[in-house]
Amino acid sequence: MTVAGAVAGRVIADASVDHAALGAALAPCGVTVERSAGTLAGDDVVGVVSWERPVGEAELGALPRLRVVVTPSVGFDHLDLDAARRHGGVWVCHVPDYCVDEMADTALALALALMRGVVALDRHVRAGFWDAEAAGPLRRIRGTRLGVVGFGRIGRALAMRAIAVGFEVWASDPVVGDDAIAAAGVRPAALHELLAACHVVSLHAPLAEATRGLIGAHEIGAMRRGAMLVNTARAALCDTGALLAALADGRLGGVALDVLDVEPPTAAAPAPQHPNLIVTPHSAYASAEADAELQRRVAAALRAALDGGAPGGALVTPRR
Repeated sequence: MTVAGAVAGRVIADASVDHAALGAALAPCGVTVERSAGTLAGDDVVGVVSWERPVGEAELGALPRLRVVVTPSVGFDHLDLDAARRHGGVWVCHVPDYCVDEMADTALALALALMRGVVALDRHVRAGFWDAEAAGPLRRIRGTRLGVVGFGRIGRALAMRAIAVGFEVWASDPVVGDDAIAAAGVRPAALHELLAACHVVSLHAPLAEATRGLIGAHEIGAMRRGAMLVNTARAALCDTGALLAALADGRLGGVALDVLDVEPPTAAAPAPQHPNLIVTPHSAYASAEADAELQRRVAAALRAALDGGAPGGALVTPRR
């Protein structure tokens, strides 16, 4: 028996979710869950789950009964929100806060690893050497200025952790007021002021047209010589070539990237290399707890929309 308001049809989901668990959660709605393959199309598709596959005008036009699109992620730059608004009848949702702790933990871990030379020294010892200075000058944490670019949920969570271990934290965010930043015990600053003053910069801005290429050669040139940069947000926030050039000439003392321009790397676009570069495989979000929360929240958003309710994490609301 299905619940009131249920509608028969299919939910097409990619590999980012547990299909069996999602199917069980949505069974009361009268829908089946199938793994996505090929082109998104079908007169009976009522829901789509897409972690990174683009959903835009063409996909929406090929899904006449579509009610809801959910991305099981914080980021949603692969979803064409304007097209969904034009379409008129579709909820578009993300999961904005399921991995805030993990993202903040990882950003802090990468900043500390750069400052204390953890990865570079490990590589050096494993190569057969024994030299405490192999990673270059190491920094004391207490009193080091950490610049947080983007003071949303993750930026705030990182700031809280960084203050606790002794950083002096600055933050820049054009949509968060200086009073709100200061109330968190953080010094508000314009981006150019933050870059010039801070020893470590961590990026937590969303990817949009205004932030694409936010950190390029000009911005890197404005940073302190030997400063370090962490990016666990989106690769396109930075000019990767400029980052590598700055590492090569010593302008930057270290870089940590959890996001790359091409993921996973290929022979044509290999992972970047430098002794003072840390690269992790887009894993900053990951933990067993975060995955369980993500699966639950995706299922809840789909079920709410299919039952005629208002799902959490809505980015686009259908016109009534």
